[in-house]
Amino acid sequence: MTELLVALLCAALISQYLLRVALPGDPPLERRRVHALGLATTLLVALSGAFSYLVVHFVLQPLALDALWLFAYVPVAILLSQPLLTVLSRRVPALPFDGLWLPLLANAGVLSVVFLGPGNTTQLIYSLGIGPAFWLTLSLFNDLRQRIDHNDIPQPFKGLPVDLFSAGLMAVALLGLNAMIKP
Repeated sequence: MTELLVALLCAALISQYLLRVALPGDPPLERRRVHALGLATTLLVALSGAFSYLVVHFVLQPLALDALWLFAYVPVAILLSQPLLTVLSRRVPALPFDGLWLPLLANAGVLSVVFLGPGNTTQLIYSLGIGPAFWLTLSLFNDLRQRIDHNDIPQPFKGLPVDLFSAGLMAVALLGLNAMIKP
């Protein structure tokens, strides 16, 4: 569970950095792109988790190719990403989905479902929960960065150093929440 939280925080940090490089200085548009990336990630993880589960159980297992389970998920995620962004841009025109293909595929939240196991039901259940958790983490980190931008920070700490420090504090807070659940 701790590894999953750290992976989600890293994914949020990387995606937030990619969004900030693409859109410097426009907070309302950056916020909408954060929500666009969160929605696209949520749907891509859920759809690719479900489709890869079907591919593993109905294509690879009957052919006795269980060892190729990794190759069932990554191509499905790649093949679903562009049509998903196209459909989302038509269905939700208020959010800017253009230019999100690379951050969506480079997202550790999307790729973390692969490491949960070869096409079992746990992977299917986690694929439904990782997307909203990533969206929440990305939104929280975006709000934190907007608050930090309005504070007086010494020049050596502006930019990436304060982002890394903030990500570390968020990780400690999430680990504290993780310690509340006893197995």
